Amino acid sequence: MTTAETKSRTTERGQYRRPDAAQRAARYATGAGASTSTGTGASTGPGTSTVTGIGARTGMGVRTGTATGTGTATGTGTGGRVTVAVYAEDLILQTGMIHQLRMRPEIELMPEAEADRAQVSLVVVDMVDDQTVQLLHRLQRNTATRTGLVVGFFESGALQTMIECGVAAVLRRGEADQDRLIHLVKAMANGEGVLPGDLLGKLLDHVSSLQRTVLDPRGLTLSTLTAREAEMIRLVSEGYDTAEIAQKTSYSERTVKNVLHEVATRLDLRNRAHAVGYAMRHGLI
Repeated sequence: MTTAETKSRTTERGQYRRPDAAQRAARYATGAGASTSTGTGASTGPGTSTVTGIGARTGMGVRTGTATGTGTATGTGTGGRVTVAVYAEDLILQTGMIHQLRMRPEIELMPEAEADRAQVSLVVVDMVDDQTVQLLHRLQRNTATRTGLVVGFFESGALQTMIECGVAAVLRRGEADQDRLIHLVKAMANGEGVLPGDLLGKLLDHVSSLQRTVLDPRGLTLSTLTAREAEMIRLVSEGYDTAEIAQKTSYSERTVKNVLHEVATRLDLRNRAHAVGYAMRHGLI
């Protein structure tokens, strides 16, 4: 190989391995130490989250990387569960009930110190006795909690007591498997009532008897209005004035005014239009 050829190859290798000053300056100006990153995060729904991240870095040596990751987790948060407090007359009943409910993710059992904040109170007893009645009356004072009764033996006379104590649902202990308990709790949390078929029949008979023997003789109804009050408000809703209502009902105008005033005062209504709206919303006329 001639001396000229050796110099030529050496020059070519040198150009390949060692960039000149202009090339190095250009590389530092455009690449060195530069970094770019982009991130996006989103969260949706209780217990569900989705996160996506994209990162890119460009620097000396022209190193570029892109990373993308997506993860999703789904669960049931506290907000979607029904909070329940359990009251039982003995430890065995309470332990059994708690064991049934604790296994279900829809239920959050409240500790004793926070029982008053529960959406549903479950009272578990053998029968409705004086001690049970005292407990039910105490729970009734907490208007934020609805009370359900899981009872071993339900006497016919206990139906009236149940109504007076504001019990929203009844389940016999012999039928209280896990699915029925969950149905009972969810129904109460949704503002519904639950009764065994035979008790529902007795309740309807009781209401009918009450209307027939107690209210009808006094001109009263189960609603918040008497029959006379409801009739007068119905006439108001049809556009009749005081004189016309008096003529149609055979009362004096003074009586009509007094009746309508009494309704407005008792129900905290502002005027006749408000009274009509109230009666219609509650199905009283």
